[in-house]
Amino acid sequence: MGEIKIGRMVLGVCQTNCYFLYREGSKDAIVVDPADKGAGIYSALQKNGFRVCGILLTHGHFDHIWGLDGLRDAANAAADAEGLDAVKAYAFEGERELLKSARLNISEEAGRACETYADVYVKDGDEISLAGMSCRAIATPGHTAGGVCYYFEEAGILVSGDTLFAESVGRTDFPTGSMGTLVRSIKDKLFVLPEDTRVYPGHGESTTIGYEKENNPFCG
Repeated sequence: MGEIKIGRMVLGVCQTNCYFLYREGSKDAIVVDPADKGAGIYSALQKNGFRVCGILLTHGHFDHIWGLDGLRDAANAAADAEGLDAVKAYAFEGERELLKSARLNISEEAGRACETYADVYVKDGDEISLAGMSCRAIATPGHTAGGVCYYFEEAGILVSGDTLFAESVGRTDFPTGSMGTLVRSIKDKLFVLPEDTRVYPGHGESTTIGYEKENNPFCG
């Protein structure tokens, strides 16, 4: 099998990173955090030969979910036409309420109310297998109560959402946020991963676990 690759689209008013992961030589892809214009995400991937096989949500804030319904609808229309299984969205079980509340997910305040859902709600430590790849869900509450990171151990890739950034962490002044909880999540759940693990955050550039352990001012 080819090695796991990761690509990025920067989308929406918050310049959110929407990632897609795939095996080299395969057209099957996983999309993480469809930030906005879901039909456009689908079209861009399709034009480049990719087929969306699953959607992972790191958390439910508006700038990570505005494109969810459009992407899921487009992917499922294509899957149905080809006689393939339905494309499902995954989120952590603690994020149900935030996903379905325009107040809690801040979409109402942002000017475009969005209430949505995941098809599958995972638990801490669950293994998810999609598109010929596997990842582990790591619950990292703090930015939101149901925040989760996805660890692709084979590739040494962690998709961290708004939990951990390069030399920073996610803000915690939105509903269900807690700075103390966030820092504990990072130290106890993420900093135990191999130091060469490449971290792909919800905003900004990638970093590594080892670099953040040494240089992140919020987690010293």
